[in-house]
Amino acid sequence: MKTLPLAIVSLALMTGSAHAATASNNPASDARSQIEQVIARFQTAIIKKDKAGLSELFLPTNNSWIAVPTEATYRIVHAKHPKARRFMPGSYTEFVDFISTSTERMEEKFSNVKIETDGAVASVYFDFVFLGNRKQQNRGSETWQLIDTGSGWKINALVYSINVDPAQVK
Repeated sequence: MKTLPLAIVSLALMTGSAHAATASNNPASDARSQIEQVIARFQTAIIKKDKAGLSELFLPTNNSWIAVPTEATYRIVHAKHPKARRFMPGSYTEFVDFISTSTERMEEKFSNVKIETDGAVASVYFDFVFLGNRKQQNRGSETWQLIDTGSGWKINALVYSINVDPAQVK
């Protein structure tokens, strides 16, 4: 069992020498700068309702998108909707469609952004406020897992908490 992963890694290293040369010239500080650009592009694409621009920030397959209400929000929602789930799986394509077809002005503001990377993989963690028509729709914390694809950083997984005003729950 242990030889298979080692063989795969060895094969990838041998066949990926061109990428390895690029990666070795790409220190974590360059990666951090590139990831900051992904964050800025994400926020701008929401404001512009740029379906293609937002979509290209994600790996097209094998990714994850999950929303988790905070405990306080879950109690409120569960009281009104007893069958409500504790977490809600989704997809970036659903989000992109929601943003691109909405008639409201959308914006997501980030604060307390933390980026960790070794130049190949990264995690981004931040607090957010999601606005619709300049009014807070929800807020929470969000985390992304990203990978360097060799032709740019892509979001592989996105998980966020939801904290809403009780009056918004119908």
